[in-house]
Amino acid sequence: MSKSSNATRVEAAVAAFRAGDPVLVHDAADREGEVDLVYPAEAVTPDDVARLRNDAGGLICVAVGEAAADAFDLPFLVDVIDHPAADHGHLGYDDRSSFSLPVNHRDTFTGITDDDRALTITELAAAVADPASVDFAAEFRAPGHVHVLRAAPSLDDRQGHTELAVALAEEAGVAPAAVVCEMLDADTGGALSIADAKAYAEREGFVYVEGSDLLAAFAE
Repeated sequence: MSKSSNATRVEAAVAAFRAGDPVLVHDAADREGEVDLVYPAEAVTPDDVARLRNDAGGLICVAVGEAAADAFDLPFLVDVIDHPAADHGHLGYDDRSSFSLPVNHRDTFTGITDDDRALTITELAAAVADPASVDFAAEFRAPGHVHVLRAAPSLDDRQGHTELAVALAEEAGVAPAAVVCEMLDADTGGALSIADAKAYAEREGFVYVEGSDLLAAFAE
């Protein structure tokens, strides 16, 4: 694919995010090698949560920028789990996990329904948009059913879906919070192939973009 085609896909991905629409993002073949269905968190509805469950099938997480994570004193989960299983030593794709606290908004009931998770997700986005005005512990409780991910300071530090999604949100001018969910193959249980992810994107009218193209564009 030409450079101009790659740039057009990045522009389309940014425009989709700005409009509140999802984007499919492949990180890299030499990393996780997975395609995530990614939404701007502020725009997520219960129907979107249902699509994430049914069409993607992975873990529904919200990636947040480092500044907001620091403002809310959100730890890396591995640093606060007092158990021998809390170990970064054997990740095959990175130095450490981005997982922070799993949370529910305090206005949810069990936290797991599509309505509850959509509420938690959009309230997280609202909090991230104006962290100085939010008492995080008064708004959210842990443990919960929406996993928060802490993005690294920049794409120079880490190039995972967490960072790519937050960078996409920032480029689109929306709250630096994005839902990421791995796309799985319903038949094999493995990661959805790039070919099938592209076919899904085309069928649903969504943008598919490579992480390498986002990195090239956002580094400029």
